[in-house]
Amino acid sequence: MSKANQPSVLLIYTGGTIGMVENPETGALEAFNFDQLIENVPELKRFNYNIDSYQFNPPIDSSDMEPSLWSKLVKIINENYQKYDGFVILHGTDTMAFTASALSFMLEDLSKPVILTGSQLPIGKLRTDGKENLISSVEIAAARDSEGHALVPEVCICFDNILMRGNRASKVNSDHFRAFRSPNFPPLAEAGISIRYNQQLVRRPADWDARPTFHKTLDTRVSILKIHPGITPQIVRTILCGNDTRAVIIETYGAGNAPSKEWFLDIVREASESGKIILDVTQCLAGSVNMDIYATGKCLKEAGVVNGYDATTESALGKLFYLLGEIEDNDTVKTMLETDLRGEISK
Repeated sequence: MSKANQPSVLLIYTGGTIGMVENPETGALEAFNFDQLIENVPELKRFNYNIDSYQFNPPIDSSDMEPSLWSKLVKIINENYQKYDGFVILHGTDTMAFTASALSFMLEDLSKPVILTGSQLPIGKLRTDGKENLISSVEIAAARDSEGHALVPEVCICFDNILMRGNRASKVNSDHFRAFRSPNFPPLAEAGISIRYNQQLVRRPADWDARPTFHKTLDTRVSILKIHPGITPQIVRTILCGNDTRAVIIETYGAGNAPSKEWFLDIVREASESGKIILDVTQCLAGSVNMDIYATGKCLKEAGVVNGYDATTESALGKLFYLLGEIEDNDTVKTMLETDLRGEISK
């Protein structure tokens, strides 16, 4: 295969454990220069791909990831979209699901893969999971069908041999290699002896030749209220009725249940009537909100609370940031929140 016909992949290193190596003198973990990537993962040479890299300088700890950096990632992908067949973003695990969710909305009508991956152990460690995660991600990012189209033109997370839709994944374990799960949606691919793609689940663009829309404007005036036993009116009012928020995500019990106390419902109604957008998602790892099951759920619905269905909190946050950045009219935002835009909810 000629070099011009070889698949090309851009690796974007934002930071995180995967890009760390141990300093032999101090024993401390340090970010390595990506010029050393092939030295640490020589298996990449065997793909015979054109692989380039872009490194955030300085690298970002994922706990410091923020929306301005999501916009930077969108800018990088936009500027390099015609040059590469796919993109692999190396990212710390703590906020990877937030970044994947946000990017899924910011990158509209993708025709190429954007795969996020990372590791639980640094790539320089003997037992690292980073090599396998990186190798699988690069192979998936470069994979094309007989017509030259990407097999998975979506924003995804690839971790521990599982490829998940980015806006369906959550980090569920801080210790094990299987750190991410997609409890409400099946894997898009699974890597074993070979990579098995679930093609019937993959979203594809209506027009393969059309350039995606790259959204970089986000409105981050969103808070999260997690319902818990003993929650006080003062806390609920502070979060729901704050002057600096345009929308609030309520993490409710089970299928959308919440306290039935009149003071709670009164504050929800007050916030909704004042123009706040309130989105209901479940605290449960799996399952969906159904606001017609419980009396309180019905009261929330009547008060104008929006059904988040089976959206993850990470996805709900990214979707709100995106919609609020694009749309001024709250009623339109509410309608779009209950609409499946990027495969993020099942109705």
